[in-house]
Amino acid sequence: MQNDAKIEYDYSVAKAFTFATILFGIIGMIVGCILAFQLAYPELNNMAGQYATFSRLRPIHTNGVAFGFTLSGIFATWYYVGQRVLKVSLKESPFLMAIAKLHFVLYFITILLAVVTLFAGITTSKEYAELEWPLDILVVIWWVLWGISIFGLIGIRRERTLYISIWYYIASFLAIAMLYLFNNMEVPTYFVSGYGSIWHSVSMYAGSNDALVEWWYGHNAVAFVFTTPIIAMIYYFLPKESGQHVYSYKLSILAFWGLMFIYLWAGGHHLIYSTVPDWIQTLGSVMSVVLILPSWGSAINMLLTMKGQWQQLQTNPIIKFMVLASTFYMLSTIEGPIQAIKSVNAISHFTNWVPGHVHDGTLGWVAFMIMAALFHMVPRMFKREIYSKSLMATQFWLQTVGIILYFTSMWIAGITQGMMWRAYDQYGSLIYSFIDAVNVLHPYYTIRAVGGLFYLIGFLMFAYNIYKTATAGRILDKEPANATPAA
Repeated sequence: MQNDAKIEYDYSVAKAFTFATILFGIIGMIVGCILAFQLAYPELNNMAGQYATFSRLRPIHTNGVAFGFTLSGIFATWYYVGQRVLKVSLKESPFLMAIAKLHFVLYFITILLAVVTLFAGITTSKEYAELEWPLDILVVIWWVLWGISIFGLIGIRRERTLYISIWYYIASFLAIAMLYLFNNMEVPTYFVSGYGSIWHSVSMYAGSNDALVEWWYGHNAVAFVFTTPIIAMIYYFLPKESGQHVYSYKLSILAFWGLMFIYLWAGGHHLIYSTVPDWIQTLGSVMSVVLILPSWGSAINMLLTMKGQWQQLQTNPIIKFMVLASTFYMLSTIEGPIQAIKSVNAISHFTNWVPGHVHDGTLGWVAFMIMAALFHMVPRMFKREIYSKSLMATQFWLQTVGIILYFTSMWIAGITQGMMWRAYDQYGSLIYSFIDAVNVLHPYYTIRAVGGLFYLIGFLMFAYNIYKTATAGRILDKEPANATPAA
């Protein structure tokens, strides 16, 4: 087998996706911060007419972070990790190189068009599936291109054994392909009726069927965008950065198959106390609780990988990001199942506890892990030392404080909401009006907005550090074996 050191990896596509990750992260997080302040101070909805209202901006935030920032990070790490784990360079196959570059171009165009169309109010109004049918077709095309890249590199690999990270990338590709196709089946109304906008479409599902398909898709978008590819990253980058072996390969495989079989059935917990059949609601609740086992199996495996090497937390900020990301993964994957229990869901549903849960996962687990991965990759792609270690440390603590402010304020706000909505007097009448609950929550909304601002500032520090690393970091004479050097 050819020695790893003799393979000249091509990082051109990985670099392109790295900068897309930063760009869409900045856009998505700025919009998210504006939304948080709008909830605390509603007059901010009037900043720019219809184009700055909460309802117009919110899909840009969710799509920008989920499918702009996160997917860019996933693709960047794939084009880095895939080559190195499979011991093959993209430049060895002109066909796969062309596929990878076309993948990036079509993806970038799609996300830009998504921002423009959502700003213009062109939307299907389906949660996490707001893009209209022409963009859906583009998504399918570049998703297939990514699949060709995955299986093409596997087909020409030198390393016979598929490392566990590859398993998780494959799962993400296959599951999202199925979910996206079925949930986004729609009829373009102009071509059927001859009237209306060419952009407009109508879902092929209606009523409870639409809700079932939507949350089968919506929750599994969390599973296979926010979970499996991020696990793929940490199984590669944590051992690489720490110099430690993965604690248990057997546990990684057991957790993988557990996630595959259980996660797909948990989406029904979004529809508790709705018009869908009761057995589907119960199935969603039960599977959500069972999901704790494979989720914590992965997280514990990550943390035990650092067994005997915890002192690295004192010296390596990248290890701090990854260990705290694993911790937030554990927190998020115990909190979600708790909210899926029917008696708890009666209080938590429709409250701010839900975005609190979502954001300790996305900000603490997903974003921390993607930033840690890019911090590891950039010095090796550009052959330069990280520009500032102190900036990394400052970013870490600023963003950690921001996350804590965010989710604690939303926990308190959510439980307060749920209890106020369920408070009755001796005559069975509601004690509080809806606006009473809104007024009580104002301080918590303000704290949430401040926490989001802290996180945004930290991300801008991250972007600056990466930019300076790529352009002005001290040149490395050889690739570091594990711990990433930083000035």
